[in-house]
Amino acid sequence: MKQPNPNIKPATFEYHRFLDEAGDPTFYGKGRIRVVGTEGVSRAFILGMLKINEPLGPVRNRVVELQNLIGSDGYFRDVPSITRKRENNGYFLHAKDDIPEVRKMAFDLIRGINCSFEAIVARKIYDIFETQHEGKETLFYADLLSHLLKSKLEKYDKLVLNIARRNKCTSEVNLPIGWEKAKERSLKKSPEKEHACTIVFNVQEPTTEPLINIADYFCWAVQRVFEKGETRFYDYISDQVALVVDLYDTDHYRKGENFYTRRKKLTKDNLLK
Repeated sequence: MKQPNPNIKPATFEYHRFLDEAGDPTFYGKGRIRVVGTEGVSRAFILGMLKINEPLGPVRNRVVELQNLIGSDGYFRDVPSITRKRENNGYFLHAKDDIPEVRKMAFDLIRGINCSFEAIVARKIYDIFETQHEGKETLFYADLLSHLLKSKLEKYDKLVLNIARRNKCTSEVNLPIGWEKAKERSLKKSPEKEHACTIVFNVQEPTTEPLINIADYFCWAVQRVFEKGETRFYDYISDQVALVVDLYDTDHYRKGENFYTRRKKLTKDNLLK
């Protein structure tokens, strides 16, 4: 295999990734009442990572142009979800809040981007949450992050992770916990391989990094399959979804049956009940 020239710096898009989530990490309501699956509380928490395979600047500009177009279009003038954002920090794409016409425009934009997406889907199982994550949402998030990163350590010298802010979960303390767990998992699986990758965490707001908003759309499309059994959004961009891991689907652990790829795609049978 031809070795890379150390004197040539890699393009920014080669080592930048964009992370967002769908659903929520909530397990309990007031009084420690179990609320998973109740109104407004998801059955799974999803953490996804977007890799863009072309120069980031032009792609970022295309996202900004679409957001500006939507924010200024008279057709959307009285849409509450758009008006609120426009009057605050400016309109940005957010699949959960966007109306169908906007979603179609966003998904069409995504299909024109040379990119790939990976996601870890964690079913919210109380026993696992209490034992593996000590009943803490922050450790739940960090564990998912470790599963996203563990296969990257021997492949890259450096990764910059542009991560959508999520309060305590994306703190300066919690993110390195996920990184350390990723290293532990990678070394356990392949102790003979070198793991020289360095990580830079860059916590971002959706208004400051438009490419995170594309990751949001991928996460939402995957979430609709697991929460609603609705596949049409995922199907539309599924060729760009390289991997989805249904992490705690123990019924399908055998031979990696809980891994979904471009060849083995999600279906309505992935609905969580």
